[in-house]
Amino acid sequence: MKESNSSPMASVGPLSDEKNEAKEINTKRQSSVNQHSPNEHHIHKVGVPPRQKLFKEFASTVKETFFADDPLRPFKDQPQSRKLVLGIQAIFPILEWGRSYNFKKFKGDLIAGLTIASLCIPQDIGYAKLANLAPQYGLYSSFVPPLIYAFMGSSRDIAIGPVAVVSLLLGTLLQNEIDQTKNPVEYRRLAFTATFFAGITQFTLGFFRLGFLIDFLSHAAIVGFMGGAAITIALQQLKGFLGIKDFTKKTDIISVMHSVWGSVHHGWNWQTIVIGASFLGFLLFAKYIGKKNRKFFWVPAIAPLISVILATFFVYITHAEKHGVQIVKNIEKGINPSSVKEIYFSGDYLLKGFRIGIVAGMIALTEAIAIGRTFAAMKDYQLDGNKEMVALGTMNVVGSMTSCYVATGSFSRSAVNYMAGCQTAVSNIIMSFVVFLTLEFITPLFKYTPNAILSSIIISAVIGLIDYDAAILIWKIDKLDFVACLGAFLGVIFASVEIGLLIAVAISFAKILLQVTRPRTAILGKIPRTAVYRNIQQYPDALKVPGILIVRVDSAIYFSNSNYIKERILRWLRDEEEQLKAAYLPQIKFLLVEMSPVTDIDTSGIHALEELYKSLQKRDIQLVLANPGPAVIDKLHSSGFTNLIGEDRIFLTVAEAVSSCSPKLVEEA
Repeated sequence: MKESNSSPMASVGPLSDEKNEAKEINTKRQSSVNQHSPNEHHIHKVGVPPRQKLFKEFASTVKETFFADDPLRPFKDQPQSRKLVLGIQAIFPILEWGRSYNFKKFKGDLIAGLTIASLCIPQDIGYAKLANLAPQYGLYSSFVPPLIYAFMGSSRDIAIGPVAVVSLLLGTLLQNEIDQTKNPVEYRRLAFTATFFAGITQFTLGFFRLGFLIDFLSHAAIVGFMGGAAITIALQQLKGFLGIKDFTKKTDIISVMHSVWGSVHHGWNWQTIVIGASFLGFLLFAKYIGKKNRKFFWVPAIAPLISVILATFFVYITHAEKHGVQIVKNIEKGINPSSVKEIYFSGDYLLKGFRIGIVAGMIALTEAIAIGRTFAAMKDYQLDGNKEMVALGTMNVVGSMTSCYVATGSFSRSAVNYMAGCQTAVSNIIMSFVVFLTLEFITPLFKYTPNAILSSIIISAVIGLIDYDAAILIWKIDKLDFVACLGAFLGVIFASVEIGLLIAVAISFAKILLQVTRPRTAILGKIPRTAVYRNIQQYPDALKVPGILIVRVDSAIYFSNSNYIKERILRWLRDEEEQLKAAYLPQIKFLLVEMSPVTDIDTSGIHALEELYKSLQKRDIQLVLANPGPAVIDKLHSSGFTNLIGEDRIFLTVAEAVSSCSPKLVEEA
C-alpha cells in the first residue's frame, strides 16, 4: 500500500514543482508591478548601437557623402549584358528616352526648338560682344555645345548657349590679362583655354561626385550677384545704345557713368539712340504681353529676331552707318573651325586660363544646375546633378576645341523652351540645326545690323535677372542672408564682377562658419499639463523645473564650437543662479543637457563635456544628459565619459531625467 501510495506522489511531484515555480514567477511579476506606483515612471536606458567594423563604417560614410542618390541601384541584380546597356544609357540618356520618342513629342520639340532659335541668334551675337569676341563665336557656342548636351544631359527643358553673366565675367577676367584690341589672337586663344578648363572643372566635379561644392554659394548670394551683374551688363550696353566710341573698359558703375556723361556733348549719336530706344520699348512691350498672357509666350521669344530684321533693313535702306550709327559689319560665314591648336597647353597663359576657367566654370555650373532643378521640379522628374556636370563639362571641353566659349543653361531661353512645350532635349538639336543654317547661309545678312539693337536685346534680357521679390523675401526671412545678397550686389556694381563673386563666396562661407562655431542653445521649460519640454522663449507658458536647469544644444559638438558651447552653458547657469539668489529661491542642483539635436561629437566635444562636468562638481551640481543619439552615445561610451558621470545620469527623455532627479530634491528639502 505504501508503495502504491508513493508512486502517484512521485508522478505528481514534478508537476507540483512546476506549479510552484510558475506561482513564484507570477508573484515576482506582481510584486514588481506593485513596486511601481502610479506616480512613478519606468526609466528606459539609452541604447548603445552595436559597434561597426571600421571598413564598413568608412564605406557607409563615403556612400552617404558621394553616393547619397544611390546611382548604382538600377544595376542591382542585373545580368552583365544589361549592366553594360544601363552603363551606356547613364552616360548617354538619349539612348534611354529615345526608345519611347514619337511624333507627338517631336512636334512639341520642333516648335520649342524653332522658338528658342529665334531668340538665341540675336542674343548670341550680343553676348559675344560682352565677352569681347567676334559675333560668330556666340553663334558657334549655340551650335556644338547644345548637340553634345542633347546626347548627355538629363534635363528635358534646359536650353544651352552663351549667357549674359558668364559672357561678362569671362570678358572681364580675360581683359584683365590681355588687351583685346592690341592682341586679338592671344585674347581669343586665352578664351578657348579658359573654356577648356571650365569644362575640365565641371567634368571633374561631376565625375568625382563633388557637386555638393556648388551649394556653398548660397541662394541669397546668387540673387545678389545676378542682380548686380544684370545692372552691370545693362550699363555696359550704354556704349552701343548711345553710340559712344570711346568707352571705359572698367565695369564699376562710377567709371561707366563717368564715361557716359563725359561724352554727352561729343560722343552720343541721336540716330543710334532713336533706334535703340524704339526697339527697347518694343521688346519690353513684347515681354509684357508674354507675361500678361502665357498663350502669347512666343511674342517675347520672336521679338528680338523681328527687331534685328527690321533694324537691319532700316539701316540698309537709309545708310544710317554713314551718319555715325555703328553696325556689326562682318560675321564670318561657315561652321565652327577647329581650335585645338589655339588652346594654351604650356606657357604663362596656361595658368591664367586655368584660373579664369575655374571661376567661369563654377558660375556657369551654378546657373545651369539651378535652372535644371527649377524646371525638373515643375515637371516632376528627377535631375541627376552629377550627370549634368559631366554633360556640361564634356560639351565645354569639346566646345573649346571647336571655337566656342563657355556655354551653359540660359534661364530666359529655358523658360521659353518650357512654355513652348518642349518634351525632350531634341529642342536643343533643332535650335542647333537652325544656328547651323544661319552660319552657313544667313550671316552675311547681319552686316548692317546696328549695335544699338543688340544692346537693346541684351538690356531687355538681363532685366529679368533682377529678382526684386526674392530679395524682399530674403530680407523678411533672414537678415544675415540679406547681408550676403546685398554684399554681392554692391560688390559687383561698385567694384567688379570678380570682386562681387568673391564677396558672395566669402559671406556664404562666413555664414556657415558662424552657424557652426556659434550654434544656438536654449533653456527648456515644461509645457503645463504635459510631459513635453520646450524653449521658454518660444513658449512663454513653459515652466522651469525647480532645482533643475534644462539646456538644449542645437548642433553637433565639434572642435570649432565645443569651447563656446561649454562657456555658453556655464553662462546660462550663472544667469539662472543670480536670478534664483535675488528671488531667494532654491539653487540649481542638476544641469540637464538635452542632446536630441546633437547629431555628432568629436574628441574636443567630449573634452569640453568633461571640463563642464568638473566645473559643475566644484559647484556641487550634477550633470545629466538626455537622449544622446547613436553616434554620440557610442563615442561617450568609447571615451569612458559615461563611467565618469555615471550610467544612471543618462536618460532617454527629458521627462524621465526630471522625474528621476526631482525626488532627490524633495528628499534633500
